[in-house]
Amino acid sequence: MKTRRVYSTPDLVHARDAMAAARRVGVPDDDLSLIARSDIELDRIPEQDKDEHTDFKPAALRGLAEGGATGLLAGLVAMAIPPLGVTIAGAAAVGAAGALVGAWTNALMGASSPDPVRQKFEETIEAGKILVVVDVEGELEDATDRAVVATGATPLPFEQPTALS
Repeated sequence: MKTRRVYSTPDLVHARDAMAAARRVGVPDDDLSLIARSDIELDRIPEQDKDEHTDFKPAALRGLAEGGATGLLAGLVAMAIPPLGVTIAGAAAVGAAGALVGAWTNALMGASSPDPVRQKFEETIEAGKILVVVDVEGELEDATDRAVVATGATPLPFEQPTALS
């Protein structure tokens, strides 16, 4: 599993230097993104480098897992009650329905929730700093941290496991 790390840079030039340093140690482009104040993002940051503004995908995945587990449990309980006549296929169907409902409802809630990095560092972003977000795992963690910090980026107190990258 990868860990999300966040670094603050004073401007886009320094942010690009930090991203280039991360690429040099082996971090793929899909695991790098930038977060900035909306006027900076609109004017200067390429679309592929922007981080998502919402918690949509992680929320949908959490809902899928939670809803599926709850639905499967409900189906198994229903199987244990003979008058209901629920079969194994019925229990699986209830589990699948639970997964879909869980993913849908959590995705809706996640679409309206700001990204956790944006929430935590809102003041830094509003002050005009550009955040470099790196998802990294294993032996690349220390090398990436050293390379990014060497460009002048400031590590921020944020390390969170991420299952989406």
